[in-house]
Amino acid sequence: MKINWGTGIVIAIVAFMSFILYLVITMSTDKSFTHDLVTDKYYQKELEFQDEINAEKNAFALKENIKITRVKEGLKVDFPEAFIPKDIQGKVFLYRPSNKHLDFEIPISISKTYLLVPEKRLVDGRWNMTVSWKYKNKEYLFKKELVY
Repeated sequence: MKINWGTGIVIAIVAFMSFILYLVITMSTDKSFTHDLVTDKYYQKELEFQDEINAEKNAFALKENIKITRVKEGLKVDFPEAFIPKDIQGKVFLYRPSNKHLDFEIPISISKTYLLVPEKRLVDGRWNMTVSWKYKNKEYLFKKELVY
């Protein structure tokens, strides 16, 4: 049986379309491929965005901002020395872009000018760290991308 060029083109197009359809169905239905948003409450976070911008401006206006250093116990988050540690309230949120199940949040409750994030919670790779804190009724926000 001889196949002419027109039949060959039709067979190639049908094969390509079948392959693409197979990929779309597999990616949509397979549970091993997750399609997570950065946050589940996307629109609510969008409405709070101006507050974040103002808090970041407050943090940048400080003479001394937060310092993140890696120590053998984990990550050390140093707050400005001018702040009284017991008056600092807030949270440290670590977001893992590759796996939302590794995300975690630590409330800020310190007696010294630093907070220690334990190493056992940190898996090697990229992390987005957000430190939001309140001191004397003023909001502050610090964001940093880390590779641990």
